[in-house]
Amino acid sequence: MIKISAKSIHSELRQLLSFATSVDKINQEYEKYVSSNERNLYGLELKESIIGCIGIEIISSNTIEIKHIAVSPSERGKGIGSQMINFICAHYSSCSIHAETDRDAVEFYRKCGFEITSLGEKYPGVERFMCEFTNDLRVAND
Repeated sequence: MIKISAKSIHSELRQLLSFATSVDKINQEYEKYVSSNERNLYGLELKESIIGCIGIEIISSNTIEIKHIAVSPSERGKGIGSQMINFICAHYSSCSIHAETDRDAVEFYRKCGFEITSLGEKYPGVERFMCEFTNDLRVAND
């Protein structure tokens, strides 16, 4: 995994982020990653191409939120999303990790060990879920 901090967004990364947020928000979200100390964007490379990305926001000294996660369509189903989640869990081992998601991704988070809570219909006809992971290391150290 590499930390992405380039001022201009690479076309591969732009495409990946389009899977995780609306196209009209990509530039705004990317700018937050490169200009804010509270946000970090990581990329997973394969043969010099970025095939996955995961972005987090540091909410407090012991809580982070996954803001975006995306895998190239040609690389899906190969464990790349889980690999990125594992990286975040290891890199931020003293933090609880939160992610808000929709029905399409909730099982992915469940398989990664997150506890799932329904937030109900946050938008008309769209149920949202809060996913929370507490690192075993954090529990052992408390």
